[in-house]
Amino acid sequence: MNYILGISAFYHDSAACLILDGEILAAAQEERFTRKKHDPGFPSHAVAYCLKEGGITLKDLRYIVFYDKPLVKFERLLETYLAYAPKGLQSFVAAMPVWIKEKLFLRNVLAKEFVALAPELKQSELPQLLFGEHHESHAASAFYPSPYEKAVVLCMDGVGEWATTSAWLGEGNVVTPLWEIPFPHSLGLLYSAFTYYTGFRVNSGEYKVMGLAPYGEPKYVKQIYDHLLDLKPDGTFRLNMDYFNYCTGLTMTGNKFDDVFGGPPRKPESTLTQREMDLARSIQEVTEEVMLRVTRTLHRETEVDYLCMAGGVALNCVGNGRILREGPFKGIWIQPAAGDAGGAVGAALTAWYRYDDQPRRSVGTDRMKGSYLGPRHTNAEIEQFLESASAPYELLDDEQLVDRVAQDLADGKVVGWFQGRMEFGPRALGGRSILGDARNTKMQSVMNLKIKYRESFRPFAPSILRERVSDFFEMNTDSPYMLLVAPVQKKRRLPLLASQSGLWGIDLLNVPRSEIPAVTHLDYSARIQTVHEETNPRYYRLLKAFEAHTGCPVLVNTSFNVRGEPIVGAPEDAYRCFMRTEMDVLVLENCVLYKTQQQALVSDTDWQKEFELD
Repeated sequence: MNYILGISAFYHDSAACLILDGEILAAAQEERFTRKKHDPGFPSHAVAYCLKEGGITLKDLRYIVFYDKPLVKFERLLETYLAYAPKGLQSFVAAMPVWIKEKLFLRNVLAKEFVALAPELKQSELPQLLFGEHHESHAASAFYPSPYEKAVVLCMDGVGEWATTSAWLGEGNVVTPLWEIPFPHSLGLLYSAFTYYTGFRVNSGEYKVMGLAPYGEPKYVKQIYDHLLDLKPDGTFRLNMDYFNYCTGLTMTGNKFDDVFGGPPRKPESTLTQREMDLARSIQEVTEEVMLRVTRTLHRETEVDYLCMAGGVALNCVGNGRILREGPFKGIWIQPAAGDAGGAVGAALTAWYRYDDQPRRSVGTDRMKGSYLGPRHTNAEIEQFLESASAPYELLDDEQLVDRVAQDLADGKVVGWFQGRMEFGPRALGGRSILGDARNTKMQSVMNLKIKYRESFRPFAPSILRERVSDFFEMNTDSPYMLLVAPVQKKRRLPLLASQSGLWGIDLLNVPRSEIPAVTHLDYSARIQTVHEETNPRYYRLLKAFEAHTGCPVLVNTSFNVRGEPIVGAPEDAYRCFMRTEMDVLVLENCVLYKTQQQALVSDTDWQKEFELD
């Protein structure tokens, strides 16, 4: 038996993945264990979990594979400094201590971390340590678990070692590079520049820009093309670096950027204005155009009918939806952990297929197991915790559970839903979710302001029974990972009333747009999760029970966390989040808790200071 451990670490979203003979057994992000959002540290907890899930120790591993090449990244840092010297001295000096202390000698750092996990081993007794390439790890994570025998692969992110955009051909057990666009020309960093400029945090606020875009007008598209981005008909591009500061300074944009867009960046947490909404809409439209042009070119050049995607830009589900609807491909598949965390999956699978030359055959479905690859907790473990916390609960069998919770949801209650294995990737998919009634006109504002403690404009996603998706949305394909946006069916939409026709921007927030207003965005779109009985039978049964109660097969599904906190990982995290918000019901496997029956947590009046708001 060949066990391989993949690792991504030291930049953001550290993670570990364990495979056995090419099958993914376990994968998890370190943040879920440490409770540090986007934790970049060595994923010791995630590694320990993966080994435990596999029932093995470090000695049983054939390879440990790191997802990129730190020395090549260092080469890029040096060359960038030399290209801009002496202008980039400040950022160069800021980066050097970490590189000299850790990243240049990463092999030794990793060996010490693994020995700390298994003190009985000497460094010389550790499994062989391999290093992949960043975009190759992304490409492998997209193609190898996909349902396709042959596909073209597109990877777009901020930057790996040098590549920011790369194209690959996946066929059988081989992923072959086609071409790449090098740093500093990066669609991911262009989007991050606007994330920074509109007052959100880079590497975590990009999805806020995407959610804000429908409230604005594309007023700045021309300025982006005229000043910032030279976009070719084939989708390749170059940035005008005079307007950006990420090569030479400690911010994303510079003074010339401010001059083009009418002033300095918005200060974080300050009031959002129409300018930010228009900026968000503009960069979103430009991003979609680049994605469409590149994918059309790839189809034309390769004549391959299927597309796989990974990298941070692949989390832009609005762009993905347009590729599906308007592009030439018969099907697309996106790695659910498309960012750096997913690099751990790709690194492990690359070693399996390349170094052992193992055959790969598509089976018509993807091999991510619904992305339910994290830890699970038994009812016995949960009951032990609840009794230690003196928390009143009921233990129900499965049939009683789904019927009771479906009725609670139909009655307008907000439910914390904790069951099965934890999801791998940034989306809650019915394992660690907060649920609500999609028909409820007040549910979006209640969840944003009283549960998630986040900006009111943020949209929520629908979970829907796979067989009912085309009844509610202009789409009839699998979307199990909540990575495709599609319009709500016209027959489900609600027209604007005469009294609402003059509203604009954020004023339209509380205007119901469809029969399922809690999951319908301003532009009648929704980020869809299709729920499949094969991968999440209990969540599927809950949706069926809710449909039986209400006639509606759609629920609001948002991640089980509050703003600034990672998605909950353990029952203790879920209980704490439940008690610190205005959630009504908590479901921990078969244990059901009601807020009205709980005692307040002790010394918990200032809990929000624990979390770094972003």
